[in-house]
Amino acid sequence: MKRLLMPLALPLLLAACSGGTLEGVQTFDYKGSDHRTGSLVYAETPPAGGAHNAMWQNCGVYDQPLYNEYAVHSMEHGAVWVTYRPDLPAAEVAALKELIEGRPYTLLSPYPGLSSPIAMSAWNAQLTADSAADERLTPFLDKYEQGATAPERGAACSGGYGGTR
Repeated sequence: MKRLLMPLALPLLLAACSGGTLEGVQTFDYKGSDHRTGSLVYAETPPAGGAHNAMWQNCGVYDQPLYNEYAVHSMEHGAVWVTYRPDLPAAEVAALKELIEGRPYTLLSPYPGLSSPIAMSAWNAQLTADSAADERLTPFLDKYEQGATAPERGAACSGGYGGTR
């Protein structure tokens, strides 16, 4: 009797596509539309939702850290914010850039003080990874970019703030 072995990536992909739970994803329960001014304090690093500036961060690739308050607003619009330690090797950063290429609702930026090399954050969801080769990253993007957890899914991810801190 022959056994067919399923590659590891397939169950992860099936879980993401079926709406199932993706291993290692932390979830939260933030409500949208809480616009505030000034510097805000967040429970997670980086944040995965909550109060934010009335202006959103333009989606795209940044080589400097972003203001949490603008990036969180972009996540409310359905963006996934991919952050990495500033000392992540250049090859890993290049792999992250390739991973999000062609995805209009993504942000990529360094984030000082991360507890893991990489963190992907969406509204009410977050995944950490040690490497850009982690097979959970693409299913996370597929599930949460413009995903059902975003309170203002489809709102603009351009025409906002384009600077860095």
